[in-house]
Amino acid sequence: MTQPARDLEPSRSARDLYGVELRRQRQLAGLSLDRLSDIVNYSKTHLHGVEAGERLPLPPISEKLDAAFGTGELFQGLWGAVKREYTPRRFDHCLELEARAARIQAFGASIIPGLLQTRAYMRELFLKAEPGRTPHEINRLVATRLGRQEILRRDCPPDFWWILGEAALRQTVGDPTVMRGQLASLLPLVYTGHTTVQVVPFTAGACALMNGTLILLTLPDNSTTVYHEGPWNGEIYDDRETVQRCVREYDRMKACALSPQESAALIEAVMETFEPCESPRT
Repeated sequence: MTQPARDLEPSRSARDLYGVELRRQRQLAGLSLDRLSDIVNYSKTHLHGVEAGERLPLPPISEKLDAAFGTGELFQGLWGAVKREYTPRRFDHCLELEARAARIQAFGASIIPGLLQTRAYMRELFLKAEPGRTPHEINRLVATRLGRQEILRRDCPPDFWWILGEAALRQTVGDPTVMRGQLASLLPLVYTGHTTVQVVPFTAGACALMNGTLILLTLPDNSTTVYHEGPWNGEIYDDRETVQRCVREYDRMKACALSPQESAALIEAVMETFEPCESPRT
């Protein structure tokens, strides 16, 4: 029988309380994880993760659990507590999964994704997004994001696939020197044994994912979690329906994108539009 990965402490977090109550209700009903999976139409892996406090019980699973156990709105109420507790930490959870992922796929409509950003590019982003930050705080944010990129240099790195909107190449962040450096850093990663970079050109027209950033994180057990980020916030999804929809849209995006070779040619062409800044004459 599958055991929780860690001891849950209901007094510590709403997520742990949710997991404990799910296990208690399941056992009272005499249901295995396999049987509950059939009833609520969620995978056994997902249900075990919720029970173990390792996955978020995102809607509509709470409604389905209440219906399965006849518990009124018990799990829906617990989800409200989990949501209030967890909202500021959504991207932290994304980073936890990123560190364990076997495959990472990402789409950036108008911004180069974090794992591909140069130091200068990310510094400019932080300066514009966080104008009240001190230089020390900006340095800390940059160091943290650079630390994420160590995953690219592992002996056995994940399989990476990035799709970039053409706007991400052309939107000036910082000065032309910053942009040339950023675009140049993409070229060695366009097509390697573990990295693929494609560009969706403007001529591809509108797409379902063009309003933000999407990250698909697939773990060694083949489960996939979605992180979608808009202008002001991000959401994590790991329910089957949402994941399947996002994977389908991502695959469609691949079909609309240029080949890696054509993408490299476009990146190089855009680089030429960013003339290096001349040093002021004295």
